[in-house]
Amino acid sequence: MAAKSEDGSAPGMPLPWSRPQRRREQPALSRDQIVAEALALLASDGIEALSMRKLAARLNAGATSLYTHVANKDELLALVVDEVFGTLPRPEAEGSEDPKVWREKVMECAESMRAAIMHHPWMVSVIGDVGMIYLGPNWMRLSESMLAVMETAGFKLGEANIAMSAVLGYTIGTACVEASWVTSLARSGQDEQEWMNQLLPTVIEATKEFPRLHRLYTTEVPDDVAAGRDGSFALGVNVILDGIEANLNARHQG
Repeated sequence: MAAKSEDGSAPGMPLPWSRPQRRREQPALSRDQIVAEALALLASDGIEALSMRKLAARLNAGATSLYTHVANKDELLALVVDEVFGTLPRPEAEGSEDPKVWREKVMECAESMRAAIMHHPWMVSVIGDVGMIYLGPNWMRLSESMLAVMETAGFKLGEANIAMSAVLGYTIGTACVEASWVTSLARSGQDEQEWMNQLLPTVIEATKEFPRLHRLYTTEVPDDVAAGRDGSFALGVNVILDGIEANLNARHQG
């Protein structure tokens, strides 16, 4: 097993959350200030606009001064993403022996994560990266809470992790697709509902030779597109939870 550094990270991969904070600037510049300003920049201008130089200018600091707190842009993004994860409510394990309760808690977690990604669409570009994003303290706290809910519900730890990963994988994947689509529409100046209303006749015409697709688009498209996305997401999570619950019940009955 590889030796660990003093901060608990693997050699050659120091974690940004463990990096000592330094205060050399006048007035003092903190890592929290840097993260907050980066989050504001991402919200206003998107991830394409984020650079250490531009961020330093917004903070009235030299670009090199940021590097005393954050090693590079990848570390900065990891810190900012974990800041967003810190806004998500963490479920309590109490009461999760009841199937209805643990399902509600998992659903709430999934919906809050989807809402966060939709609110911060720049996350689409970084949340799937392999790196430090899922080693942040806020993500760890959320994961610990979800595992506690699943263990209390009766899952073994390994099973709880697989179940949690299935729900979060679906949630992150679905939310990223939705956020990309809605953001693209917004940049083009189109309203989501108007765009669908204009496109639907073309889709219906194009699917005439495909009976199931044609029936789908003529009978199953919701009048309210946004509400339809919400309903589809909840249904998808419930389908996953049905399978997870059935697996748990089968093991207990066996």
